[in-house]
Amino acid sequence: MAEIAPAGIDPTVPSVARMYDYFLGGKDNFAADREAAVKMMSLVPNIREVARDNRGFLGRAVRMLAEAGVRQFLDIGTGLPTQDNVHQVARRVAPEARTVYVDNDPIVLVHGQALLAGTPGTAVVQGDVRDPKGILDHPEVLAHLDFDQPVAVLLVAILHFVPDDAEALNIVAGLRERLAPGSHLVISHGYTGEIGGSTDQQVRALYNTTASGAVVPRGHDAILEYFDGLDLLEPGLVPVDAWRPAIASDAPIDLSRPTILGGVARVP
Repeated sequence: MAEIAPAGIDPTVPSVARMYDYFLGGKDNFAADREAAVKMMSLVPNIREVARDNRGFLGRAVRMLAEAGVRQFLDIGTGLPTQDNVHQVARRVAPEARTVYVDNDPIVLVHGQALLAGTPGTAVVQGDVRDPKGILDHPEVLAHLDFDQPVAVLLVAILHFVPDDAEALNIVAGLRERLAPGSHLVISHGYTGEIGGSTDQQVRALYNTTASGAVVPRGHDAILEYFDGLDLLEPGLVPVDAWRPAIASDAPIDLSRPTILGGVARVP
């Protein structure tokens, strides 16, 4: 039976958000998304584990920030709703916490708005990470968030879909310049490790077939540059599964493998 998509969505073109949903075990995806996801799993066999680790990093970072007193969260490139969304994690700590989700995928907006209907202090808006000013000046964003007070900006697994290094840095700079002292920047980003060779090229070619286009994993130093001038919190920029895990490990951090690196920094 043919799959029916909301208006404006082409179900024959894979979506990164829906592929990620599939990796996490979700059901909000189409055949093209599943086909692309299965191909990705053949190239990167631990991709589902990495996706879960990335989601776990997001939850731990949000909980830590809420416990530290942050009450405003701006999640850019949020992806499809799943369990333990940002507003849910934050509100377990602080019921008054406010969250704005931003994405440019129509199906994310449809699902997000349905999930959040009637949830006070929470909004879903259409926006593109490549236009930080448009996000920060969006009327609904301004209605929910006060940028004169600390805000946590979440850029989780999104900047590696901006292929130009200078543009990615400019995006982060454009967001940071509006943040009050005590705000935080949460970033996770695809990391090259030692993937190299034909596998790297096949991964990039596969993502080129998606609606998001090119994916560009970066090296540790390139990702670390996003935090220049900020106070990077312990344990620094590390694989997402090693960022303040629920169960501490004495095992050395392995930066040889391709994975996702994550870090959280405070605006001084």
